[in-house]
Amino acid sequence: MPLALEDDLALALRLADAADAESLPRFDAAGLDIRLKADRTHVTEADLATERAIRALIGAERPGDAIFGEEFGASDAAARRWIIDPIDGTANYMRGVPAWGTMIALEIDGVVRAGVVSMPAFGRRWWAADGLGAWTSASGEEPARIGVSDVSDLDSASISFQSIGQWRDAGQLDALLALQSLVWRDRAYGDVWSYMLLAEGRLEFVGEFDVKEYDVAAAAAIVREAGGSFTSLEGADSLTTGSAIASNGILHEEFLRVLHDGAAGA
Repeated sequence: MPLALEDDLALALRLADAADAESLPRFDAAGLDIRLKADRTHVTEADLATERAIRALIGAERPGDAIFGEEFGASDAAARRWIIDPIDGTANYMRGVPAWGTMIALEIDGVVRAGVVSMPAFGRRWWAADGLGAWTSASGEEPARIGVSDVSDLDSASISFQSIGQWRDAGQLDALLALQSLVWRDRAYGDVWSYMLLAEGRLEFVGEFDVKEYDVAAAAAIVREAGGSFTSLEGADSLTTGSAIASNGILHEEFLRVLHDGAAGA
């Protein structure tokens, strides 16, 4: 009998507990071991310990499931695959900035069906699964259901773009500037937190480039279940193109049109 998605989501929340137990005690700690990976990005001892803890619990609870994590790569293929970013926002983590989180997603038959994002330095967590709603909770508080905003005009929209350098390096800076000129407010809240603000109805747009599946899978599950849209810059329903455009859904096509026109007019 197939596992119920409720059971998978319950496990994902336990995985987040295990992750928090590794990451939070090491946050802003003196002597944190930090190294450069081959791609010149940083990895800390906390990234490694957190992913190990998640993998160990998955191995005990779902031994037949595959795992794809940022730090230790992919296991054998399977119909069910856990997609893990142990610490999204490692640069923030190693500088003592609390805007970082663990991302855990479950993909079944090629479709991401559930996701959990835990930001223990904020004392916040978000989670969702297909048909079960999108939720958040703060430490000591009851879970609350969340949903995207109903903003329908660009001049009332608030956007997060992650970083100028990222858009420039992707050749999309003119597209971003074209969008920025039409919206109410623009900020770079950064990393997974931006997507959670969108899912809560506090933003209407998040866009970024040079992303892998583990950077966005959990966020995509939560944003979509909260009523939003999550595609590539080309509008594809894919997490493997290297670009991610998330919105409240109402404005999604308008955002894509402005970005494409802005890039074409460069």
